[in-house]
Amino acid sequence: MSSFEEILFHTEERMEKAIEHLREEFASVRSGKASPELVANISVEAYGSPMRLRELAAITAPDAHLLVVQPWDPSVVDAVRKAIEEAKIGINPIVDSKLIRLPVPPLSEERRHELIRVVRKMAEEGRVALRGVRRHGLEEAKAFQKESEVSEDDLTRAEKEVQKLTDRFIAEVDRLLHTKEAELLKV
Repeated sequence: MSSFEEILFHTEERMEKAIEHLREEFASVRSGKASPELVANISVEAYGSPMRLRELAAITAPDAHLLVVQPWDPSVVDAVRKAIEEAKIGINPIVDSKLIRLPVPPLSEERRHELIRVVRKMAEEGRVALRGVRRHGLEEAKAFQKESEVSEDDLTRAEKEVQKLTDRFIAEVDRLLHTKEAELLKV
């Protein structure tokens, strides 16, 4: 590292990646309405290797309670159906020649609360990841300060900036969690 600015830049970049990962995690949690992200990352064994469903098919949501998966190659329809069943997302695929219909049943009250616990756990894992990035950034700043004779005041300023970044991204985790909880509770 050549400066505190670079350390801050890389720390912010890693925190943004952690938030993006959390967004993807939240998108994969089923709410009451059909969303292509629900199945987009399911791993399908096709052409001799695992591939994500989004790489093999068009995924659409024609209405709030139905997903349609249309593989580009009809020969993988059965592999896609099997992968969706094995994903245990609570949706039974219906094969209709070259496409697969996924009726998304409404969630029970009990299942909604169970999913809220799941997303809260994901949010906490996101916060832990952000704190890990913060710790790494602070360690880099201290190492930089030791090797380049930078003043303690500059180090303190860098530590405060890393903490500001952490606070901002943790607030984003809380905002995402609040939005997802509201989505899950909406009937």
